Amino acid sequence: MLTLSSQITGQGAPLIILHGLFGSGRNWGSIARALGDLREVHALDLRNHGASPWSDAMDYALMAEDVAGYMAAHGWEQADILGHSMGGKTAMQLALTQPERVGRLVVVDIAPVSYVRESFPEYIDAMRRVDLSRISRRAEVDALLVPTIEDASLRAFLLQNLISEHGRFHWRLNLAGIAPNLPAIIAFPAHQDPFGGPTTFLAGERSDYIRPRDEEAMRRLFPRSKLIEIGQSGHWPHAEQPERFLHLVRAALG
Repeated sequence: MLTLSSQITGQGAPLIILHGLFGSGRNWGSIARALGDLREVHALDLRNHGASPWSDAMDYALMAEDVAGYMAAHGWEQADILGHSMGGKTAMQLALTQPERVGRLVVVDIAPVSYVRESFPEYIDAMRRVDLSRISRRAEVDALLVPTIEDASLRAFLLQNLISEHGRFHWRLNLAGIAPNLPAIIAFPAHQDPFGGPTTFLAGERSDYIRPRDEEAMRRLFPRSKLIEIGQSGHWPHAEQPERFLHLVRAALG
């Protein structure tokens, strides 16, 4: 179990936010602040991301235990959890294995199923190929990523992990630790017992991460769940439609 770093804002009952792959708690700063009048929001950095410790081991059982350990360290028996993508799977894993720890669950644009995502290894390879010792400006890294990652918004998201300290750039990601664990990250463990708590799935209208065939697993494992589609958004509805997203999260949290 690793001790996770976090960004904390607001006051009230605890709400934990779990980011997706290649993200960090800092990505959720504006959402966390907007929810701060409702909850004490803890936006965590999952292992191998942000300011949290690095490890060669990374799967959903381990990440869920990290979150449970964070809760225990703060003296919480239970918290509401909002998780996006990989963070959503981590939240679901915790809810299914330690249901007493999870109150209300909000899962953003991911289902409790395994996926095929051939692009993730390519992203990691592209970032690792950059010789950061020769880089003086962020724009240089952006240009080097273009041949592999054409989407400018995706490059901008990844480049949020590029940090300059003492005149040198480095990634705030354990790329070497994440790469061999990608099969576990795009998969999801098998579960038999459902989570009985209230669950809201928020899906981006233009995203393919929640497909019609996934809804059976969602209903079986989360029988008190509802699925809401957010129009004019893809895999990052919280960034693309923040006002609609916040309205739905507030409703889900009661």
